[in-house]
Amino acid sequence: MNIVRSIMVISVIALTGCASTRATDPADPLEPLNRSVYKFNDTLDKTVVKPVAREYQAMMPSLVKNMVSNFFSNLDDVDVTANDFLQFKLKQGFSDGMRFVVNSTFGVLGLFDVATRGDLKKHHQDFGLTLGKWGIGNGPYLVLPILGPSTLRDTAGLYGDGFASPVYQLNDMSARNQSYLLRGLSHRAQLLDQEQILDEAMIDPYQFIRDSYLLHRRSQVYDGKPPRPNYNLDDEQSDDNYSPPAKAASTP
Repeated sequence: MNIVRSIMVISVIALTGCASTRATDPADPLEPLNRSVYKFNDTLDKTVVKPVAREYQAMMPSLVKNMVSNFFSNLDDVDVTANDFLQFKLKQGFSDGMRFVVNSTFGVLGLFDVATRGDLKKHHQDFGLTLGKWGIGNGPYLVLPILGPSTLRDTAGLYGDGFASPVYQLNDMSARNQSYLLRGLSHRAQLLDQEQILDEAMIDPYQFIRDSYLLHRRSQVYDGKPPRPNYNLDDEQSDDNYSPPAKAASTP
């Protein structure tokens, strides 16, 4: 699964160099290519992934589904902790590291999330966010085959997280690929309940997902407090430093 992911990511990046596009959004200069990949992903989801996720949701007991979700969430805390320290969030890093230790022991290899009940809050960090913290911009928006919305920066971040992932460290390729599939299936099943609301809200699903993804990632890079947009009023002023002109003195 990791090899397949690598091939797909490299293929998309290579295509960006030869794709002829008409940009409609500065953040998405490869929109025609991205829409084609989005259409492929959507067709694959509707014909294969979603039906399997529905069966998984219907057949698996709630306790088992929660245990699977908790298990992969616990493994994810390894990447989260590493990225905490790379961003110099030392307090959060120690908290997330302790969360992994507690759930891996008292939570029986992470099957039970006892750390949350012990006030060790779940956080989300990844190497794409770490690169953003270091001042690296998004780059163009990309839709990756199977993996979905991303950016050039976040695509590079996938590799950093992949190498640190405990799943990637499994020597048995079959077990590793099955773990990736189970994690993806568990995540897709969790989205089923939200899907109807999204379908009703979306006029253009592609644009809705793109804009939501970019806004969410921007918020995450700034820890939920992104700076105000810099709307240029002219070549020298923006809304951050703009003050209205003084009233002209009235003439008698």
